[in-house]
Amino acid sequence: MKLLAVSSWFPCPPDNGSKLRAFHLLSQLANHHDITLLSFAESNEDGNQRALKGFCREVRTVSGNPNRPAGALRARDLISATPRSYVQTYSPRMQDLVDAAVPHHDAAVALQVGAAIYLTKHVTIPRVFDEAEAGVIRDQFHTHAAGPARWRHGLTWWKFGRFLRHLVESFDRTTVVSDRERQHLADIHCDLSAIRIVPNGVDRQSLKQKNELRPGRLIYPGSVTYSANLEAVRFFAGEILPLIKRARPATFLVTGSTGSVDVADLSADGSVTFTGRVADIAHLIARCSVCVVPLRTGGGTRLKILEAMALGTPVVTTTKGAEGLSVVHGENILIADSPDAFAREVLRVMDDFVLRARLAANGRRLVERLYTWDRIGAGLENVIQEAQAAHRGQAMVQSDLIFPRWSATA
Repeated sequence: MKLLAVSSWFPCPPDNGSKLRAFHLLSQLANHHDITLLSFAESNEDGNQRALKGFCREVRTVSGNPNRPAGALRARDLISATPRSYVQTYSPRMQDLVDAAVPHHDAAVALQVGAAIYLTKHVTIPRVFDEAEAGVIRDQFHTHAAGPARWRHGLTWWKFGRFLRHLVESFDRTTVVSDRERQHLADIHCDLSAIRIVPNGVDRQSLKQKNELRPGRLIYPGSVTYSANLEAVRFFAGEILPLIKRARPATFLVTGSTGSVDVADLSADGSVTFTGRVADIAHLIARCSVCVVPLRTGGGTRLKILEAMALGTPVVTTTKGAEGLSVVHGENILIADSPDAFAREVLRVMDDFVLRARLAANGRRLVERLYTWDRIGAGLENVIQEAQAAHRGQAMVQSDLIFPRWSATA
């Protein structure tokens, strides 16, 4: 089948969660389909097209990043039903590419909201909207603000929810990464009968890598250019790490780009190191005694947790961090929310060899059972087949409305 994929993120290099998902899902879908990829790409990414040629028949890009509003707002945009961030990043060039490609394909997949908007009108082919996400926006605007700010945040969330609901309704099938995200769509009155859970995952090769734990070394794999990651790092470095260091020596590594974020205050005493982007992050995670994920905001399925589990590195996280994962506290992960409790759980892993071995073994088994990309790709393939069947059914209904099937006795 000729499959059109439209992506908000250019999948190479796969150096953040959204790119990883796009890269691995496309590579899995290529086992069954002839894929054309239309993607946004920034100037430093466009040269990576060669890496996608192994599983995409054609790759075409539009310069830019739909996650960074750039255009100026007009007065009428403020009253548009479309949230201003998507108005500011809308690309006529991308729309032209999609419009030209659709007639030559049998089905289409939109990877995230920023891509889905370009496929809404194309009802002639089956379409899947992958990774509809409301959790991040909900967290951002469900605050304890008072007065006008509270009213403004509520209005913004209502507008986004209405926009996302109409977007979901325009596709034959929609996927979310967790049951929690599915509930967020239920909260904005989406029809759950056409929504399927297709989680994030890890490369099966990670399960084969040997773990060489370095005592006292803790790691958080996540770029602080993402606000939820920065908040988590500040929370850990400022309120949790000092409690751990009172009991025993410890160092804290934070991977990923720091961009223009000022982290000088966090690394002042030498116990916190920002590595920047690393060529082999799995190698680094596998050589840490604990992966700490003290998230308090954000959405999605935590790729950083799944990768650490696959590598046999024990994970300590918050309730928010574990959200959407089929994990069990004390069996394959440790969960704590307050600074004191979080520090205690980290120290337990560092000091208790039996606990550490149990978490590592059970975490790996969980990932192998539920969260490898081959399994997840098969799940998305099933969703595409559902979308095709649903689209055929709709076409038959529409045909019957135009040309009624009269009975022989009429």
